Amino acid sequence: MSANLGYQRTRRSGGRQRDPFLPYQEQSAPVPPSSTVVSKATIAHAAAVAAIEAAVAQAESMGLPVTVAVCDESGVLKAFQRMDGAPLVTVQLAQDKAYTSVGFGLSSDGWYDFIKDDGPLAMGAPAGIDRLVTFGGGFPIKVDGAVVGGIGVSGGHYTQDMEVARAGLAVLG
Repeated sequence: MSANLGYQRTRRSGGRQRDPFLPYQEQSAPVPPSSTVVSKATIAHAAAVAAIEAAVAQAESMGLPVTVAVCDESGVLKAFQRMDGAPLVTVQLAQDKAYTSVGFGLSSDGWYDFIKDDGPLAMGAPAGIDRLVTFGGGFPIKVDGAVVGGIGVSGGHYTQDMEVARAGLAVLG
């Protein structure tokens, strides 16, 4: 018996027979494309790499070994670089700062200002929102007001991380 790889079988009479193992072959009413597919803008890989290169150049000029992460609009890592000498903990922190900024369209340092005067948020958000970072170094990457990615930097004081991340943003326009 030969394996059926999803092709329709034919009868000896030449007629087509529906494959019972492929239920998706059933015909249904057509669904308008606008209700089944959503187009989202995302940062291009080349742009992500350019942002990292600019951030690393800034970090080098400051004598600061850092890790830089750029994620897409969904928070998935798009480009990444850990400079020689950057501490191990910076690997996750840089990614989490980029993720934080994409998830809410807010810089990671903006979170502190957002929650500091609200007791329940200040206590609950950092502990309850996975990967949330509430200090500087993460910024959303926006094009025409839409978040297309995020950049996160870790390796120095958060103010230094912010400076390095801004250098990465600057090359994107």
